[in-house]
Amino acid sequence: MQGLQVQVDRTRHALVIGAGLAGAAVCSVLAGKGWRLTLLDAASGPAKAASALPVGMLSPHVTRAPTPLSRLSAIGVADTRAELERLVPQGRGWQACEVDNLSHDTGRWPAALVRPSALVQAWLDEAARLGYLTTHWNQPVVHLWRVQSDTGDKESATRTHARWRALAADGSTLAEAPVVVVCAAFGSLSLLTGAGVELPASALPLRPVKGQLSLAELSGEPLASRPQRDNGVYVPSYEDAGLTPLWPRRIWAMGSTYARGDASTDITSEGHERNGQSLQAMNPQAAERLREAADTRRLLGWAEVRCASLDRLPLVGAVPDNHTLDQLRGTRRRYMPSLADIPREPGLYMLSAMGSRGITLAHWCARLLGSQMQGESFDAEPDLIAAIDPARFAWKQARRSSA
Repeated sequence: MQGLQVQVDRTRHALVIGAGLAGAAVCSVLAGKGWRLTLLDAASGPAKAASALPVGMLSPHVTRAPTPLSRLSAIGVADTRAELERLVPQGRGWQACEVDNLSHDTGRWPAALVRPSALVQAWLDEAARLGYLTTHWNQPVVHLWRVQSDTGDKESATRTHARWRALAADGSTLAEAPVVVVCAAFGSLSLLTGAGVELPASALPLRPVKGQLSLAELSGEPLASRPQRDNGVYVPSYEDAGLTPLWPRRIWAMGSTYARGDASTDITSEGHERNGQSLQAMNPQAAERLREAADTRRLLGWAEVRCASLDRLPLVGAVPDNHTLDQLRGTRRRYMPSLADIPREPGLYMLSAMGSRGITLAHWCARLLGSQMQGESFDAEPDLIAAIDPARFAWKQARRSSA
């Protein structure tokens, strides 16, 4: 899209909440479709949470038999690789490589090492260049509120012509638009179950997953010729000028941990020890280097909270309307809707719960979401789209209760 001029449609305006991989990918896709965009994030800039990972792995999720996650991963890897080649020069945010799988489905696979913040910035730069992007930093959204455009009265708002307001903790309006896309990772849960939307938590089973990466400056020769993967990924060498000043320009890294239910961001010795134990099974010499770095206080750490769903698949699409769904269940005996029949909140969408696969899945999921928002066809198997529909949990509940 370099140099492409897009006509911005001022009547199509979306709030995007969250400026990590998901939110930036959504901004890039929608800007390419001519949308006017307002991006809000609680942090001081983009890619400050899980997308601030110093280095991550883009590689397929290999399984003996196809699963929804392995199928999504295969599609997503190709999509993200194309985006990297299109927008980010090698050595300034990513580098192509291979990875050795050492346990499940052993073998050598094409891969890439990626600094996610470089991709986030490239997508936001493209959105600003293609369309009309306004960014608001240090703006934590506490509630989403559906209002009628002229009166601001939620109770009198029609469900098909509503607008959405993003509210701060004091109730003040941060931004308003007919469409909202929630890309706030685990923060999506409080936004969509709180006042204004009021989804039951059972219809949106999101879980925090803490990940801690252990890393240090690489001053000598790498201890492997390529990354290795078993219980975590060992990166023997990654060099990127964009790592500085937060990190050394040339690093080795191991991780990250996968602590379900942990919403802390503390860097702990226990996290380093778990990474060391995993590394010991893959590369004992590298594990010794990790222990030496810890003993000499040269070992660095990074920790953040990712978001995963109950079935470990992302949530991409229109948010279910639980209020209308409850009404239908109350007035119809043995209400057994299809997933497509589940009512949706008008103008409310989400892209979340990518777990540790944000690099792989963000852009493909954003493309799917953009097509859904415009009523366009999308080249993907229907069962795969259904597998990541945000209404799938509410749908299963409705069918169970009716049965």
